[in-house]
Amino acid sequence: MNPIFKRTFLPGLVATSLIGVNAVSMQPASADENILRDIGIGAATGVVTGAITNDGSALNNAVNGAAAGAAVNAVNGTRNNRRNRNFATDVGVGAAAGTVSGAITNGKRPLNNAIKGAATGAAINLLTR
Repeated sequence: MNPIFKRTFLPGLVATSLIGVNAVSMQPASADENILRDIGIGAATGVVTGAITNDGSALNNAVNGAAAGAAVNAVNGTRNNRRNRNFATDVGVGAAAGTVSGAITNGKRPLNNAIKGAATGAAINLLTR
């Protein structure tokens, strides 16, 4: 079976049959060749931002930053022109991913987790232009 068909059509078909609503064809989020770079930037930014906000351990902050970096990379991978990054999108995706990963690793301070994720998105956007 065609891999593009499997990744694009079948998940939508399964979701449609389970939920009972019509789904629009979606392009799967895909990471590009710079995923490790963005995860590294995210981990470093998470540690530095965690030290500034005095929030959690360095390991948790690195994990949250790495997750935000991976999410920013995945969203950028869905664009037609990957070199034309959007600052607001990168910051927003980073903040959302930081909040979610922070809820898993350290649910005490969601605002600080969002700040760490947003800083990661901003750092990736500025360092990869």
